[in-house]
Amino acid sequence: MLLSDLVLGILFLIQMGIGILGNFFLLLLYSSTLLIGQSLRPIEYIFAHLALANSEVLLSKGIPLTIVCLGIKNILDHVGCKFIVCLYNVARSVSLSITCLLSGFQVITISPSNSRWAELKIKARKYIGLACFLCWCFYLLINSTLLGTMHNSRYMTNNNKIWHLGYCSILIPGSFNAALLATVLSIPDVVCVGFMIWASAYLVFLLHRHHEQVHHIHSSHLSTKTFPEKKATHAILLLVSTYVFFYSINSSLSSYLFKIEKHHPGLVATSNFLGALFPTISPFVVILSDSQVLKYWYALCPRRRF
Repeated sequence: MLLSDLVLGILFLIQMGIGILGNFFLLLLYSSTLLIGQSLRPIEYIFAHLALANSEVLLSKGIPLTIVCLGIKNILDHVGCKFIVCLYNVARSVSLSITCLLSGFQVITISPSNSRWAELKIKARKYIGLACFLCWCFYLLINSTLLGTMHNSRYMTNNNKIWHLGYCSILIPGSFNAALLATVLSIPDVVCVGFMIWASAYLVFLLHRHHEQVHHIHSSHLSTKTFPEKKATHAILLLVSTYVFFYSINSSLSSYLFKIEKHHPGLVATSNFLGALFPTISPFVVILSDSQVLKYWYALCPRRRF
């Protein structure tokens, strides 16, 4: 085993371990809250589904890639490879849609009472759990169509294209129909990214307008407490910008690897590493942005005093 493979395996282990720690902490915290009979805030429902999707992304990619990088080859047969690819695509798409839902929910939450979003505030809080569940159902449905386009590598023909994933290889038909299917399946992702960019710009506008109002109204009783969602909005902007940045790079690199015929292990590893960065970072953004969650985090992982 090459030294570079060993280093890459260690990096995957560290990345997966950190990400799983953060996401599982949120899942356990929100689950325990429900078990003791308390209700979750609407935004916590979104964070819980986001943590679940991110955990699936890390597990479905991190475990097989780490095993391969540590020197164990051919760990997945054709059925196992198709299952892992489908699981990863569903989790990745749900993570994107939940992040999009999070940005839209925050737009509705902090919008002024006289805006057109005001009437949606009560409905958004009521149906946020259903919206998260529908995201899972939608992407399970559309990603199941990918299973029919994947073939075993032993059936390689001139009309097929091999897709190297690092831990296994599958065949994708090189016909126009496959390209059309990939385009159709990418439309929801493009719409989500576009909406998140718009929502982020609108949130920045709302924050700037509130800052200007506070700046011009010099009153002793007016403080930042009049805008309690400000810290949460900053966290959501950080989440969205991080996702869009890594999603754009990872998608561009994945498209390039899909088009070329030659297998580049270094580029495949880089694409996989970038694809797992957001699921690793996002739970800690949530933890640091919520004082209630941060309190439990400090209780679990107390700071050492020297």
